Amino acid sequence: MYLTGFGNEFSSEDPRCPGSLPEGQNSPQVCPYGLYAEQLSGSAFTCPRPANKRSWLYRILPSVKHKPFTAVPCGNLTENWNEVEPDPNQLRWLPFIIPKSTEKKVDFVAGLHTICGAGDAKTRNGIGIHVYTCNTSMVDRCFNNSDGDFLIVPQQGEVLITTEFGKMMVEPNEICVIQQGMRFSVDVFGETRGYILEVYGAHFELPDLGPIGANGLANPRDFLCPVAWYEDRKVPSGYTVINKYQGKLFACQQDFSPFNVVAWHGNYTPYKYNLKNFMAINCVAFDHADPSIFTVLTAKSTKPGVAIADFVIFPPRWGVADNTFRPPYYHRNCMSEFMGLIKGHYEAKEEGFLPGGGSLHSMMTPHGPDADCFEKNSTAELKPERVAEGTMAFMFESSFSMAVTKWGLQTCQRLDKTYYQCWEPLRSHFNPDWKPRKQ
Repeated sequence: MYLTGFGNEFSSEDPRCPGSLPEGQNSPQVCPYGLYAEQLSGSAFTCPRPANKRSWLYRILPSVKHKPFTAVPCGNLTENWNEVEPDPNQLRWLPFIIPKSTEKKVDFVAGLHTICGAGDAKTRNGIGIHVYTCNTSMVDRCFNNSDGDFLIVPQQGEVLITTEFGKMMVEPNEICVIQQGMRFSVDVFGETRGYILEVYGAHFELPDLGPIGANGLANPRDFLCPVAWYEDRKVPSGYTVINKYQGKLFACQQDFSPFNVVAWHGNYTPYKYNLKNFMAINCVAFDHADPSIFTVLTAKSTKPGVAIADFVIFPPRWGVADNTFRPPYYHRNCMSEFMGLIKGHYEAKEEGFLPGGGSLHSMMTPHGPDADCFEKNSTAELKPERVAEGTMAFMFESSFSMAVTKWGLQTCQRLDKTYYQCWEPLRSHFNPDWKPRKQ
């Protein structure tokens, strides 16, 4: 069960405890059922109302009851953007390998790997792009990110995410956002893989629609928020809370489950969204529109119109433009573009760009359709056709110039060093004797 809407003032009680939300105030002297009141703030207290994010949680024990945090190994999760020298080349990765459960048990946290990123969690300005590859559920372990928000894009295998606000089942072709500071645990049901966009210092929001009007793209009513669910479970052997803080991992122990929130209310929640509900806007006359028309969520910077990161998809749609090269155009961009593929074949590169892999076209690095795509679409009969049917590619686009980690360039051993060759067959079609057709 879910609540619907984006950024709403929600309220929810576990039905086992009716009346558990205090009436008329947030912090009564004694809460119903003997619960503790705890506020989770996602913005400064004095932010303007449209940007003010907070929720009140009514829990069996407060989150402050735990042993001290101590540093733990980060594995391949990093914020060190200077491990290796910069690489401005077009980069493409083959599908990232999922460890076999018969060889090693790997849960969501252990399976986090940073591909690239920029900025600094300490100054609250930047992003990280990660993949997760895992094969086992988190048992008596939860994770919270003190640095920023996680936008999670499952690619293979559904994930059951238990949060302090309730549970969400998230399948491939859906996304979810776990906002800064929210504790969560991930159950998987086999070999599982996906992508993560992490942003520091801003929260995701719906893009402004401008002249599109009041409706379109990702509609607010299609976002889903979990309903309250709690467990009153003691863990004498120790429950581990893992905290990502200033780019490092720390862990503490407590003797109870953190998912003990009986009721909550507020506008600062986790949420999920099914990409099939995206209302695509497309060109119906001529030319290829910019990919910003496919923005699902944006994390804005302080510069108007410039994002720390945009989450963009390329959904199934109709292509009807006349006298137009319909695939994406050749491009050099002042933004960085990381692309992933959930399923199917991406229209501009039907070979080599595979589900579970990725590509990075860095700031001002040229990119565009491969030679086969160009030749095919330069001579194709232009009639209405379905584009990207059975496919879902996406892009994490950022105004940051992103550095690739050592794991991304070397350790993962998935970098496709032949990527540049897809443009090698491009040939000149220049004809100095060309004349315009007579009307």
